[in-house]
Amino acid sequence: MSTDPLVKTGRPLSRPELTRYARHVLLPDVGRDGQERLAAARVLVVGAGGLGSPALLYLAAAGVGTIGVVDADVVDLTNLHRQVIHSDADIGRPKTESAEAAVHRVNPHVTVERHDVALDSSNALEVIAGYDLVVDGTDNFPTRYLVNDACVMLGKPHVWGSILRFDGQVSVWWAGHGPCYRCVFPEPPPPGSVPSCAEGGVLGVLCASIGSVQSTEAIKLLLGIGEPLTGRLLIHDALRQSWDTLTVRADPDCPVCGTHPTVTELIDYVEFCGVPGAATPEEGDLPTVTVHEMADELASGAPPLLVDVRGTEERAIASIPGAVAIHLDSFRSGEAFDELPSDRRVLIHCKVGARSAEATRLALRAGFTDVANVEGGILAYLREIDPTQPEY
Repeated sequence: MSTDPLVKTGRPLSRPELTRYARHVLLPDVGRDGQERLAAARVLVVGAGGLGSPALLYLAAAGVGTIGVVDADVVDLTNLHRQVIHSDADIGRPKTESAEAAVHRVNPHVTVERHDVALDSSNALEVIAGYDLVVDGTDNFPTRYLVNDACVMLGKPHVWGSILRFDGQVSVWWAGHGPCYRCVFPEPPPPGSVPSCAEGGVLGVLCASIGSVQSTEAIKLLLGIGEPLTGRLLIHDALRQSWDTLTVRADPDCPVCGTHPTVTELIDYVEFCGVPGAATPEEGDLPTVTVHEMADELASGAPPLLVDVRGTEERAIASIPGAVAIHLDSFRSGEAFDELPSDRRVLIHCKVGARSAEATRLALRAGFTDVANVEGGILAYLREIDPTQPEY
């Protein structure tokens, strides 16, 4: 069942705009009135990455009048296989700046509002309040819960998407009309149990599949047409080329949108979602070494054992000579501790240092005393010691 349009009053269109949007105006469910309401609409896209790229481009092409974009990151070479709003010429450029330029190339009639910040509890309500709806293209759990809670508190819908490897999910969360994100996912997964795209990889074109659905849902909500995905979770398997739909319902006991909410203000979402390898109050700072200190130790007369906790595919791209592969999962299960020497120093590395920090913490808890985490992981090694290998 369709909902009332989020945008009630439109903005008059110029003659060039009417020509540009003529194929929209011909649609009975859009027409000139609907296109004018799109021109008056304000949509916030959180994340100018894989999902944000198609969403930004198609919302701009559709004539959404004002598009806000939130991202504190800069364009990296590893982004370009999926983040089609950016190009080689944009490497090192703030993603919001690159996105703004791309949107204006697609449609000069669109106003772009840049938010070069990391969305958090101190700014989320203020940023989101100025928009009709939010398109959530983030890739981490703290920001997903933050966006959800802020939208519930502001009474705004948000169109959510998620991708990993060959799979994607998309839905519309809107308290009062259907479930919110917390109704369906009340607790975040255990820290480190779900790899990020940087760790697990993602099929680049999957972003187009999910991001275009998000754009469609946003336009439907703005105009009040069709049946939005409220109460439905769409699941896409790119390898099977299948789309499955699950019915999801609001939880009356939801802590943020339920009958008696317990979350009435934004919280510390990093703490809520947990940090892999984080110390307990009883534990001290994690022992660490820089990549240069690691290299010096490996070249010494009594070299330590260097452990690589990454996956096979990552190691095939780049590796540190002499490193022994012991996957992080083996540390979590305890199997790794049978492979670690008790009479030799152990250094542990991953891609950037987060997974190895967890492994180092687990080794210390298992009784190994001479263990340290390699700060910055193999990316620091490639940038500072061996630039001949590719980054990823």
